[in-house]
Amino acid sequence: MTTYYTEDHEWLRVEGDVATVGVTVHAATQLGDVVFVEMKEPGAAVAKGDECGTVESVKAASEIYAPASGEIVEVNAGPVDNPASLNADPEGAAWLCRIRLSDPGELAGLMDRAAYDALTGA
Repeated sequence: MTTYYTEDHEWLRVEGDVATVGVTVHAATQLGDVVFVEMKEPGAAVAKGDECGTVESVKAASEIYAPASGEIVEVNAGPVDNPASLNADPEGAAWLCRIRLSDPGELAGLMDRAAYDALTGA
């Protein structure tokens, strides 16, 4: 399993041809208390950079962007039903969706943890 990060503060863990996608701890902290999560439905096709969901907090609304192209095959009901769970465990149990990758070559442009930490000053 390999984990990648985007400049838009999404993470993805890749196992085979499926990527589990969520927002980083940094993003969840910046958002503040999350009050609403909405994701595209399973079966939806997304291209890298397309909006695939929305997270709203007491501070702002933020789009979630597909870090790679493919088909959404699963949406995690946890953060949709209980948005506050996104603040509690954004890089674990509160993942947002799973995407079956159509072009694994797109992963080459993403960051590893060290590069992401350098970006955020962590």
